[in-house]
Amino acid sequence: MRSDAPALPAVGDVIRYAYLWSHEHAAGREEGSKDRPAAVVALVRQEDGHDEVVVLPITSTPPEEPGAAVEVPAETRARLGLQREPCWVVVTEYNRFVWPGPDLRPLEGGTGPFTYGPLPDRVMAQIRAAFAAWRQKRRVAAIQRTE
Repeated sequence: MRSDAPALPAVGDVIRYAYLWSHEHAAGREEGSKDRPAAVVALVRQEDGHDEVVVLPITSTPPEEPGAAVEVPAETRARLGLQREPCWVVVTEYNRFVWPGPDLRPLEGGTGPFTYGPLPDRVMAQIRAAFAAWRQKRRVAAIQRTE
């Protein structure tokens, strides 16, 4: 990691990120059409010493299929400064990128320049279980982001 890079987030943090949906990637896009909150679900140290971050998108669109997303509780949305309306962490796809990457977006407030704050442990447990269950029954779309 560069010495001037922002601090690595923790698993469970919600960051502001230009998430690239799998359908956008399939259409040839290289950048997401909208900056959005994204949940950090894994950190991977590469052999070259770089850190990769794995994020799941957070959306206000309800899931079309049962088990495709986990709702963020109202009290968590309020604490993080997210919208009042329901929103969900999607477990059917993810982005993976070398930290910090060009797709981070600054936000006002929060616990860091790109971080809204952490999800509760119980919500992260639900996300991990839903993600594992989805992977068992279907393919999860993985988008490797590059600079």
